[in-house]
Amino acid sequence: MKMNATTCTALGLGMAAALMSLPAHAGKDLDAIKKRGELICGVNTGLAGFSAADSQGKWSGMDVDVCRAVAAAILSNADKVRYVPLTAQQRFTALQSGEVDMLARNTTWTLTRDASLGLVFTGVNFYDGQAFMVPKKLNVKSAKSLKGATVCVQSGTTTELNLTDFSRANNLALKPVVFEKVEAATAAYVAGRCQAYTTDASGLASIRAKETPKPDDHVILPELISKEPLGPAVRRGDDEFFSIVKWVGYALIEAEEYGITQANADSMKTSTNPNVMRLVGAGTEDTGKILGLDKEWALRAIKAVGNYGEQFERHVGPKTPIALPRGTNNLWTQGGLMYAPPVR
Repeated sequence: MKMNATTCTALGLGMAAALMSLPAHAGKDLDAIKKRGELICGVNTGLAGFSAADSQGKWSGMDVDVCRAVAAAILSNADKVRYVPLTAQQRFTALQSGEVDMLARNTTWTLTRDASLGLVFTGVNFYDGQAFMVPKKLNVKSAKSLKGATVCVQSGTTTELNLTDFSRANNLALKPVVFEKVEAATAAYVAGRCQAYTTDASGLASIRAKETPKPDDHVILPELISKEPLGPAVRRGDDEFFSIVKWVGYALIEAEEYGITQANADSMKTSTNPNVMRLVGAGTEDTGKILGLDKEWALRAIKAVGNYGEQFERHVGPKTPIALPRGTNNLWTQGGLMYAPPVR
């Protein structure tokens, strides 16, 4: 039978619509999580504002909220998470080996990591950059004035590589003092073994606020010497689980954009805004079916941790000891980089 262009187009659209209506089929990682009834999440060993445990062993932070939101979407319970603290050197092996289901551990998205480690990043939940912290008494105003200085740095990180590049590019002859664990690097800096400390600016703010005896005695220098887009990662091979982690992150960004909060999420079911209705599972559209979830997957995530802005303000914002401005982590409508593809 000879078909004209109009017929071909109609058939193509029909097939596309049929495919879009099909539910997702769970992959092996997603199946294992559902069967286990628990999400295993790799996190930092302790970085206030991102992932840290209190004296009762309760974890909190921006990255912890990622884990909780994913568990809420998949398992209908944000508390069904087992946290595995990992050093920078351990994190990728733990994900590759199946020790953890996902990594939510202030990890920089780079080409090498994305293309060669058997994992894939699901998005960015914090835009950062590498900086330097020094004792205020040194009266250093610029990182380019640190010529010949000893610098505490954690091994197995982009931080270590960036430090070498920055030193060489500016002829500074910086002397790295390398530690496997962030706790050891912090202790060495506080004890005066290094003249400077380098890591992501957010990490320095956390360390200054929580780990130094007198935070006002330390200053974070103004230069950012790198781009550090931080985000969750999952193993390659389970496209369904990858999609869920990715879209949970986007849903929390969109929730802020449309004014959906942890407190008002349920009441937003009466909204007549189609974008809001899709996020809270109201109306006839069912985005959950495509992900292999139910209609209220995003609603549960929002109720568990709040929208992206609420998470930022709760854990690292200006009213916290870490006191970070939103900056590049603001919504795109507010001059920042947080931009989510449409949840539709």
